[in-house]
Formats: sequence, structure tokens, C-alpha cells
Amino acid sequence: MQRSESITRLVLAERKERVLVVTLNRPDKLNALSKELLGQLAACLTEAEADPTLGCVVLTGAGRAFSAGADIADMLVRGVASYTDPERLESWRSVEAFSKPLLAAINGFAFGGGLELALLCDIALASETATFAFPEIRIGSFPGDGGTQRLPRLVGKSFAMQMILTGQTIDAQLAEHKGMISEVVPANRLVQRALEIANAVAANSVAVAPFAKRAVLAADRMALPEGLRLEHELTTEAFGLHDRTEGLRAFAEKRPPVFMGR
Repeated sequence: MQRSESITRLVLAERKERVLVVTLNRPDKLNALSKELLGQLAACLTEAEADPTLGCVVLTGAGRAFSAGADIADMLVRGVASYTDPERLESWRSVEAFSKPLLAAINGFAFGGGLELALLCDIALASETATFAFPEIRIGSFPGDGGTQRLPRLVGKSFAMQMILTGQTIDAQLAEHKGMISEVVPANRLVQRALEIANAVAANSVAVAPFAKRAVLAADRMALPEGLRLEHELTTEAFGLHDRTEGLRAFAEKRPPVFMGR
């Protein structure tokens, strides 16, 4: 008997010291972003947010895809309600609001909503066989979960328009050239390389990293003067953290810092 999606583990989580590897686990549907999958992902990240010993999350996909996009079958059944569903939207907001570093290890198709999910990540690596597209225009739609806003900020208006208005598919090498991802990695080393970077991130202060993340993300939505003011405010606030003081003392004493995550 086939299990219903509501009781299937659509998101798998594996702890690796101070890093959590989260795998989208709907390979038979190329990890299409059903409401249930997004809900499980949001719940997983909420737990990760609350864990003071966790420094970074790596997000990847099972099988041949990172994620091939939205759940078209649900759209056919429910129409616009599948898009405006409050629970679905809240799950997206939970991913967007996740304060800890989030690293995408893009192992295959990152199409539509899957690409929008990758664009929410702070660092993105891709397998040399990964491909990227916003194909929605070909079925009479366009990206509606942040793609029209985030992609131009990475690649500029012209190339973003080209991808969105043609639905073209690009390879990992072009995605790297355009600044959509930071590295192209052999397929058999993708998760290993993602863990190397994630461990380097997690080795630093779990308390300070969210301040740095907030400051960098502000560059997308604020003019330079406002962004600089926020950077100053966050830096001043971070001086009150134990880890900030420990870092300064360790530097002065010529020893590795011992961060406590507070």
C-alpha cells in the first residue's frame, strides 16, 4: 500500500557535528515542492534554528534533482488556491527568515520553485551536471515565489529577463559565470565540498553569523547609506556578545577562540 505524502518523510535530516544536512526526499517527483514537503522543510529549519550547537545547514535533493519546481498536479486540482495557500506561504516565509547560514548543494535540476529555493540560500554550490531554469513562461506563468526579484539582483536585468521570458535552461558553468552560484563541483564531490564549506562556517561563532547574514542580505534591499547604518548598528550590538569578546581576547593572546554561541 502506498503511503500518503502526509506521513512520508519528504525531508531527511542528518547531523554531522555542527552541520545539518537536509535532503529533499521526493525523488520520484524530482523533489517538486508540494505543500507537505515545504511544511516539513520549514519544520526542520525551525528545529535547526532553536539548536544553539548547530552552525550551518546544507540543503540538497535526493535523486536527479535539487528540485524541479512547484507541484503542478496540485495547481491543476486547486488552481490559484494552491499558490495562495496560507500554510504554503508561511513555509516559504520560514525558509526566508532562517537566520543561520544556509548552503545549497545543487545536484541536478533547479527549475522554477526549485531555483527560487536555491536563491534563498546564502551560499550555493552546484554539480557540474546541474541545470537551472525558470520554465514557467512556457506553461503560461512566471516565477511567483521570489524569482523575479532575486534573480535580477544576482545576474542583472537583461539576463534575468532572458531566463524568465524565454524559459531557457542554463548549465552550471554559465550559472557560475553569472554569479548565481559560487562554485561548480564534480558530481561525486558535491556534498563533500558543501560540508567542507559548511564546517568552516560552523567553526565560527553561531551567535555572530546571523548578524553577518543580516548585514549582507540588507545590501539587496537597502540603499548604501541605509545599509551602512544597519551594518554599524549590528556591529555595535555584536560587541555585547560573549563570542565577540572571546574572539578579541583570543587574538590578543595568540590562541584559537573558544566560542560558546552566545
